[in-house]
Amino acid sequence: MTDTLRPVGTAVPDTVPTASGDPRKLKRSIGIVGGTLLTLSCVTPASTLFVVVPDLFSSLGTATALTIAIGSLLCVAVAFCYSELGTLIPSAGGEYAMVSTMAGRLAGWLVFVLSLLVVMIVPPVIAMGTADYLAPIVHLNPSLAGAGVMLLATLAGLLDLRANAWITGVFLVLEVIAAAVVAVLGFSHSERGLGSLTSMQVAGSGGHTDTVTAMLVVSGLAIALFITQGFSTAVYLSEELEDPRRNVARTVLATLAISTVIILVPVVAITLGAPDLSALTGGDISTMVTAWSNSAVGTFVSLCVALAIINAGIVMVIQNSRVLFASARDKAWPEPVNGVLSRLGRFGSPWVATLLVGVPGAALCFVDLDTLYGVTGVSVTGMYLLVAVAALLARRGSHARTPAWRMPLWPAVPVLLIAVLAYVLSRQATQYLLWTGGITAFASLYWAFYLRPRRETRWLVSIPEDARA
Repeated sequence: MTDTLRPVGTAVPDTVPTASGDPRKLKRSIGIVGGTLLTLSCVTPASTLFVVVPDLFSSLGTATALTIAIGSLLCVAVAFCYSELGTLIPSAGGEYAMVSTMAGRLAGWLVFVLSLLVVMIVPPVIAMGTADYLAPIVHLNPSLAGAGVMLLATLAGLLDLRANAWITGVFLVLEVIAAAVVAVLGFSHSERGLGSLTSMQVAGSGGHTDTVTAMLVVSGLAIALFITQGFSTAVYLSEELEDPRRNVARTVLATLAISTVIILVPVVAITLGAPDLSALTGGDISTMVTAWSNSAVGTFVSLCVALAIINAGIVMVIQNSRVLFASARDKAWPEPVNGVLSRLGRFGSPWVATLLVGVPGAALCFVDLDTLYGVTGVSVTGMYLLVAVAALLARRGSHARTPAWRMPLWPAVPVLLIAVLAYVLSRQATQYLLWTGGITAFASLYWAFYLRPRRETRWLVSIPEDARA
């Protein structure tokens, strides 16, 4: 049964208190510009372009741009769901707070587990790409470089959020410049026409050309969804955004539009400008940039990407620590754990939660990258599926009268999204489905034997009182 959302510290006497006895709340310190900078930095368009997209080129070849375009269209529907739910439920808990309120506490717990998988895995996946783009200056082991980036991002994540918004904003400008340089060079050195974007070809073994099937495109959609996934950061930051009822939706939709352009335009340019199909499938963007220009330009672009990856690490650690903070405030764990995770540092950041995100993230840099990609793709797809279910239920009872941004074409949008995401999920590799399913099953046992028997004192999803106005 769906539980009614409780204001922090009003209906539940044992919510995590501050020294004065009031519930712990994050400080509202950023407007729509700062929120958009942080959210765009979490999408980290350039590092996604240079680190994640090459993996799609290797399996989808000329169909990569088409797959990302389809994934972006799906993300519009997802963004509608996030915008409506995020303004109804402006909580640092993000997806789990929204789904718990609309679809029940068990569904919310499962979303929390999936989101926790995503927030723990995505930063090291991005961070491990640093070594490739520092290669013009220094050669580093990818795992060690990734671990170093994660630790640096953790230290930055302990600072004030407003300061981080400007730090990441500067880095964001550099990565947009890098993506623009790639786009200009690719278009100016076009080797094939626009028709190649739908030619569905990939280089096979022995110099042969293979055809990309529709099923490969569907399978690739899980990673395509992951490519623009960071727009949900606006929901995680909703407790720190000024006027969340208005700014959450604006930030989500603006970020998705901007990031799609920054990623998709260079992908099209690379597809047209790659010297041959083998080079495109290889996905070595730095080498192509150097061939199109000179080594100095290639080095500049590589360094911009390295900074973009550090930028992404900072923002992801900020976002992800808020998830753990919110779970402690909502009493997902035994009381001593809740008390530790809810501690705020001198800059107002949840410092223990920040460390618990960053340090294990550094350790994950030593795990096989393909496994991390696969589990993340399944987790993101499953999480979006449950968010779409919550959006379908968002206009029942009192929620229909709550002031909030409302998506167009409801309920058609969430119904169609549920059907498409369920199909995409069914086409993922069995091993990644088993990994994700096993972790979710273990978490369900925790729900069944610890949280559910203590439903009056545990997993009490809440939002700050000032967010309900």
